[in-house]
Amino acid sequence: MPGSFGGSRAPGALGWITWTAREVIGWTRWFWRQLTSMRVALLLLFLLSLGAIPGSLIPQSGTSAMDVQAFKDAHDVLGPLYDRLGLFHVYSSVWFSAIYILLFVSLIGCIVPRAWQFVGQLRSRPPGAPKRLERLPAYATWRTDAAPEEVREAALKALRKRRFRAHVAGDAIAAEKGYLREAGNLLFHVALVVMLIAFGWGQLYKSEGNKLIIEGDGFANTLTQYDDFKSGNLFTADDLVPYSFTLRDFTATYERTGPNKGTPRTFEADLSYSEGAYGKAKKTTVKVNQPLHIGDSKVYLVSHGYAPVITVRDGKGKVVFHDAVPMLNLDANITSQGAIQVRDGYRNAKGEQEQLGFGAIFVPTFAGAGKGSMFSQFPAADNPVLAVNAYHGDLGVNAGVPQNVYQLNTKNLKTFKGADGQILKERLAPGQTMKLPGGNGSITFEKQVKEWAGFQIVQQPGSGWALGGALAAILGLAGSLFIPRRRVWVRAMTGADGATVVEMAGLGRSESAKLPEELGDLAALVHDQAPTKTADPDADPDREPDAASHVPAAEGVQTK
Repeated sequence: MPGSFGGSRAPGALGWITWTAREVIGWTRWFWRQLTSMRVALLLLFLLSLGAIPGSLIPQSGTSAMDVQAFKDAHDVLGPLYDRLGLFHVYSSVWFSAIYILLFVSLIGCIVPRAWQFVGQLRSRPPGAPKRLERLPAYATWRTDAAPEEVREAALKALRKRRFRAHVAGDAIAAEKGYLREAGNLLFHVALVVMLIAFGWGQLYKSEGNKLIIEGDGFANTLTQYDDFKSGNLFTADDLVPYSFTLRDFTATYERTGPNKGTPRTFEADLSYSEGAYGKAKKTTVKVNQPLHIGDSKVYLVSHGYAPVITVRDGKGKVVFHDAVPMLNLDANITSQGAIQVRDGYRNAKGEQEQLGFGAIFVPTFAGAGKGSMFSQFPAADNPVLAVNAYHGDLGVNAGVPQNVYQLNTKNLKTFKGADGQILKERLAPGQTMKLPGGNGSITFEKQVKEWAGFQIVQQPGSGWALGGALAAILGLAGSLFIPRRRVWVRAMTGADGATVVEMAGLGRSESAKLPEELGDLAALVHDQAPTKTADPDADPDREPDAASHVPAAEGVQTK
């Protein structure tokens, strides 16, 4: 049986084993050559970029599980299809990971042999001069009375002065320059590997969480303190950077007039923070896009809203609830909603233990009675109003089922009825109180309105390495594109008339329009030490040798 990589299978078990081993090794080598080729590396890089598109356009379960579920509910056909293809978790899917790993291996396979080749080039000397220098793309010649040894010595000094690697090779000087071109190419590929490692490391060990904090409250960087939290597959709670901070004050200003009325001008959160368990307290101000850096952790300011101070009393006037209640924003003017929950300590008019719940709508700038619905006219707290409706019964917080603290679960609640028999609801200005019917207590909107700030705490190791890799990749790419590699030869031989014939030629390993100009400058330096022979009737003593490009550039020259 013939094989794919030469030779037929010999009879017997030994022949089959030899043939199979040859085929396996042959196909493995072929696959490795294909994988480490530049063509496949570019193809994998394109596929990686293409694969990132659905990760940007389709909701991802790692960042927004609710949006993913909403997409599935709205698309009966696409939802299950996307789920099977892993499009809801692109960056952790099998196919994206396969492209990522293959690209990583391909880059390593390209770098290692090229690195050894580059080391060999650095250790070797420039090749000797070709026999016919006049055939090279840049060429200059003249005759001089200086001895060949003097010409070669002058050429050697001139070339080394221009930072060429030069040495004497027979009757000529061989020189080469532009090795940093290949160094830049290698730096670019190594930087890509560093970036891939940094991104992979960052995804595996990253953590990201959000926390809403009211003025005066604090946060400690532990898992139980987060409102929501997600992390990489290899992340553990011990990886969290130990620190804590307190929101001392929040300041927000807005445009008051003009076409940009209501546009935020400043968002500033004044923090007091300390590193470690017993660190010294420090003060800082966090602004949008100006996070607090503590180790590998960054604290970003991402949102802002209001938290009116609410007091709830039972029928006997006892305070059963007094706190600032954060309201979540609904629009750009910070019309917001929330839930006020009295879970413990309340007894109704009959002395029975119950729980109270109040659905609330808060507007920082109310238009006024009869001027529209409960929508804020401006984001600043110019005329705050709180609209509430009241419920009593069981909030369901003791059932052990997680609930959204900003929404009221009315499943097991009963509404309080007003005098008109409708659901009890009222608009409260700061300092006003709504009485609950039947002597069941009251709710007061205090004159104080606090502000809250939403923070995103991100910890992603390797981001510094990724940035360094990106900068190194740009630097390496610039070097590989703009540094030309070229060779120069200078030959000095005694002619038939006893004069020394000087020949200089240059060859670019890459296309460069400056090669003839550079050769002309080098020839001028050598000409100063070995001027044109004055006795030559055809020579012009005031004319310096030129470099002319008359032959198309070649990739390399072999000594003949």
